[in-house]
Amino acid sequence: MDVLRRNNVHVQGRPDGPTLMFAHGFGCDQNMWRFVTPAFQDHRIVLFDHVGAGGSDLTAWDPQRYASLQGYADDVVEIARSLALSDVTFVGHSVSSMIGVLAAETAPELFAQLVLVGPSPRYIDEEGYVGGFTRADIDGLLESLDSNYLGWSSAMAPVIVGNPDRPQLGEELTNSFCRTDPEIARHFARVTFTSDNRADLAGVRIPTLVLQCSQDVIAPEVVGDYVHDKVSGSTLVRLAATGHCPNLSAPEETAAAVRAFLDRS
Repeated sequence: MDVLRRNNVHVQGRPDGPTLMFAHGFGCDQNMWRFVTPAFQDHRIVLFDHVGAGGSDLTAWDPQRYASLQGYADDVVEIARSLALSDVTFVGHSVSSMIGVLAAETAPELFAQLVLVGPSPRYIDEEGYVGGFTRADIDGLLESLDSNYLGWSSAMAPVIVGNPDRPQLGEELTNSFCRTDPEIARHFARVTFTSDNRADLAGVRIPTLVLQCSQDVIAPEVVGDYVHDKVSGSTLVRLAATGHCPNLSAPEETAAAVRAFLDRS
């Protein structure tokens, strides 16, 4: 399998520049970064789709390989090695934040920095930990996904993206959800929302930026604080942006925060 075709990899920007690898969240594809990447044309920019999303090769999807986030992290490592990358700054949105953490743990020689946008290592509350959802919440979400994926997408996408005064953002996320293969999306959702990567945070040994939005129903501020606390030496930036998708709703602020982090590193 050609890894670059499998994950619909595109490289742009300056070929000899420092490398930024952008990874999208659940129900999205690399197109979600289109308002952020223009700010980094002095870098080599690597964009890709997780298998099952965007222009990826759907025939490459394997429920066993992707039974955990590690399968997606292995893809990230394979992409980086296929392109002979090094000193990569990995920018992961939502679930891809933890995929980036796992990729850096798997192949530490490839990654120099992490940027975690709206990260959550565990979505389900338990004693001593607030993830933002009860077990019943997640069970209900997954049941709704199983019974009516398109209906769930139409109802949930505007809530996830926030910014009700800008309905076009919710419409874009809804359309992105609806373009994703429903079977794969349901599987990815179950893997995402039942994962627990809290223990992996302590293993991060590279400079890390945590970008936290306000009014984020998927990754509330208490979760961003937790990630910042558990990743030694990390930098936490609270964006003015609201909702869970600042790459869509506030791309200039998102890009500026990433740029400031890169300039300090």
